[in-house]
Amino acid sequence: MKLFGKSFGDGLMETEYEVIIIGAGPAGLTAGIYCQRRALKTVIIERASVGGQILYASKIENYPGFGKTTGMEIAQKMDEHAKDLGVKIINEEVTGMDLIGNVKKIMTHENTYTTNSVIVATGGEHRKLDVKGEKEFIGKGVSYCTTCDGPLFKDRIVAVVGGNNMAVTDALYLSDIAKKVYLIHRGDLLKAEEIEQEKLKRKNIEVILNTTVEGIVGDKMVKSIKIKNLSGEVKNIKVDGIFVSIGIVPSIEIAKKAGIKVDDKNFIIVDREQRTNVDGVFAAGDVTGGARQISTAVGEGCTAALSAYKYVRKIN
Repeated sequence: MKLFGKSFGDGLMETEYEVIIIGAGPAGLTAGIYCQRRALKTVIIERASVGGQILYASKIENYPGFGKTTGMEIAQKMDEHAKDLGVKIINEEVTGMDLIGNVKKIMTHENTYTTNSVIVATGGEHRKLDVKGEKEFIGKGVSYCTTCDGPLFKDRIVAVVGGNNMAVTDALYLSDIAKKVYLIHRGDLLKAEEIEQEKLKRKNIEVILNTTVEGIVGDKMVKSIKIKNLSGEVKNIKVDGIFVSIGIVPSIEIAKKAGIKVDDKNFIIVDREQRTNVDGVFAAGDVTGGARQISTAVGEGCTAALSAYKYVRKIN
């Protein structure tokens, strides 16, 4: 086998890149770092901001080695690390993929790139409540990012919807800004880490369990939300804003169209080596499901990169 830039004697054809990584969240950036260190000609294609979903995390306390930090800080350090090693990041949106054969094509609005292997690390998008008023009031009191919009609600009343780690940390963050915070969760128990739940007791946060949000009401801005408990009781709560933190929907449409298999929850199916059903295509991070944590994404990004290296270099 010869190095990139020549034709390969063992089946792989000359391409523009040896690895294309789609997505620059923790999984994609980690994959880029490992691919670069293995001297693979690599590019990361990211349609939005480098860092992905962790940019919305106002506070992180469980990522080893960082102590108390923010998603923005971790994202910046990962971005700097990757760029210091020479990882190329292109800000374009992938619109399609042709993954058949040894020469794979990645299409964006601007260009078509060729590669020997692909790592899909597209993460996900905020899950929506899908209730009346949600779409109408986005940016007018409905938000999915506390660090972006929280400061706009100083000394006001807000609600956070969700029971996971992100929802609880969002509520805690907002409690230092807002006059009052409601934390509304449809289950009978919060899913957040116990150490975070304990902090709720010391804040101006009212936890409402076994309750769903049925609608969002307002005129020019959000004025109240309609909630319903398990017994069917419906009432309105006056709020100035509502922050939705109910999880992530994996971004898999382009992958599915390209023939990559997903499970019944629309997560990409991978094995222990992060291999998909398509030869030379790997996936990592939130798009594969499981524990949606930075540490998990980093681990999967590393594994995917090493698997891509073995694939490109034909190492068993």
